[in-house]
Amino acid sequence: MSTLIKTEIPDQLWQQAQKMVDQGWIDNMDALIAEAMRRYIESHQQTISERFIREDIEWGLHGKD
Repeated sequence: MSTLIKTEIPDQLWQQAQKMVDQGWIDNMDALIAEAMRRYIESHQQTISERFIREDIEWGLHGKD
């Protein structure tokens, strides 16, 4: 299953990505964007988790209403 997205990308970034596809570094633009999103999420997962843990600790210590 997949989801169709529509987004705007700066021209220079698009051209660099298209060049990678044209040179055969990746099969197509869909695969490149999916891989880029996967890598971004993986690289930021720890930061996101730490933020939520800190918020939970803060709430546990001081409470929030």
